[in-house]
Amino acid sequence: MPSSSISASPAPSCSSRGTIWPTAREGLTLSDTAPSPSPRPASGGSFAPLRRPVFAVLWGATVLGNTGTFMRDVASAWLVTDLSASPAAVAAVQAAGMLPIFLLAIPAGVLSDILDRRRFLMVVQLLLAMVSLSLLLLAASGLMSVSALIGLTFLGGIGAALVAPTWQSIVPELVPRGELKSAVALNSLGINIARSIGPATGGLLLAAFGAAVTYGVDVASYVVVIAALAWWKRAPAAEDALDERFAGAFRAGLRYARSSRELHVVLLRAVVFFAFASSIWALLPLVTRDLLRGDAAFYGLLLGSVGMGAILGALALPKLRDRLDSDGLMLAAAIVSGVAAGALALAPPRWAAVPILIAMGGAWIIALTTLNATAQSILPNWVRGRALAVYLTVFNGAMAGGSLAWGLIAQQIGLATTLTISGAGLVLTGFLAHRVRLPKGEADLAPSNHWPEPMMATPVEGDRGPVLIQVEYHVSPDDRIAFLAALRRLSLARRRDGAYAWGVTEDAAAPTLVVEWFLVESWAEHLRQHRRTSHADADVQKELLAFQITGTAPLVRHLITLNGGHEG
Repeated sequence: MPSSSISASPAPSCSSRGTIWPTAREGLTLSDTAPSPSPRPASGGSFAPLRRPVFAVLWGATVLGNTGTFMRDVASAWLVTDLSASPAAVAAVQAAGMLPIFLLAIPAGVLSDILDRRRFLMVVQLLLAMVSLSLLLLAASGLMSVSALIGLTFLGGIGAALVAPTWQSIVPELVPRGELKSAVALNSLGINIARSIGPATGGLLLAAFGAAVTYGVDVASYVVVIAALAWWKRAPAAEDALDERFAGAFRAGLRYARSSRELHVVLLRAVVFFAFASSIWALLPLVTRDLLRGDAAFYGLLLGSVGMGAILGALALPKLRDRLDSDGLMLAAAIVSGVAAGALALAPPRWAAVPILIAMGGAWIIALTTLNATAQSILPNWVRGRALAVYLTVFNGAMAGGSLAWGLIAQQIGLATTLTISGAGLVLTGFLAHRVRLPKGEADLAPSNHWPEPMMATPVEGDRGPVLIQVEYHVSPDDRIAFLAALRRLSLARRRDGAYAWGVTEDAAAPTLVVEWFLVESWAEHLRQHRRTSHADADVQKELLAFQITGTAPLVRHLITLNGGHEG
């Protein structure tokens, strides 16, 4: 979906664009899969989602919007090389578009989970259109400077940070669960159609008419996207007494991210890959000008080659998945990207740069789709926006930090040597990271709703807390080790769903009595915890019940702090 970030780069979209790095215009492609009670085959074939009017309209608007984004990115990337030949300046523009996403993605993810997503997107898209309009006016008046370009890029990045998690979260609202993978495949196809058309067209417009006209086309594309969002009549969410507020939702999202071991693996793999791969995007404008001796039109052609490669990679991905698992796909992407960086360092003939960039584009879409699909498959719906925001924060942190670092390194040791080092690092870390296996994402994360309502003598105010929950089990001493192993697995779910402290104790006077306890910040948060418990968590709880020697359900107590009942 249309973007908001003004990256003076080929703008790799981490997921929303379906390729390199996330901007607000690109939000659909991160939602590769949404958890469902059971796997369902895609219905009606790969193009079935386009038969749904809302998806088709937003998809079409996304293609047009992203075409404008890529045209704008070409103008910004080339304009900064006219304003300054410093690699550090070029990399700074790249980083300015990504840094706000690194800083603000988590608060934005909270907003995506608690606000009306359609209205939020419309407001921010309007503000981002004003940013592009400012670029147009500065370019037309000849007043553009490196500092102005960096500043506006940073403002665009703020917009991208605000709406990227929201774009990524709306796909499950647009199609049935059985069509989600097809919808994501179409999003990837659409963004890469834009990637093929936009940079080449932008390069031609830039060469023929200048940056102002190129920026003007981007402004017009925002009109299309805002109109599509206005046409979408999203059903308003029902009022709920347990709706989260910003501060509590923010803490809940961080607790989930801190306690999800599977998410940690995805984040680690993303950091390792993108920190090295960022060199290609940060330095490509200078590679085009200095190593390949090309002009703006040729730069657009190279970016179009990346898009074409991404389309080919997206089309080949289903067959590749039949041969390779997620870890194998990530290793292959690292090797191809590393070899591409090394090949560019050799300053090949310009005709040879095209297939090199095509191969790199295919590797990028494979890596991004694999990581994004894995992230989506391990996230429950209630925290999807916030957890994806954590992913975006880490992703953009790796890209922004990597871009700045590679720009500074290139300034000291030269473009060719820098690309060679980063390419070798991609291949080496690809093999090392291959040992840290990505999660399968096969757990059923839909709410189980199997917890009974808590017993209350009188109604409890939602903001009362903290709440101490105690669960009393009676377990044979012979089963104690196996029981505790299962209980510790459940402890991760308790923490992900709302507990900020957890422990297990035994009764010194009754050797079979084991008490699990956990603390939740308020009564309302504990009631939300009831709703968040998944079928996968319920399966672990069934394992625990098998150890219960009394044949009855464990006794659960809810102990609420009295006013003035605790002191610092």
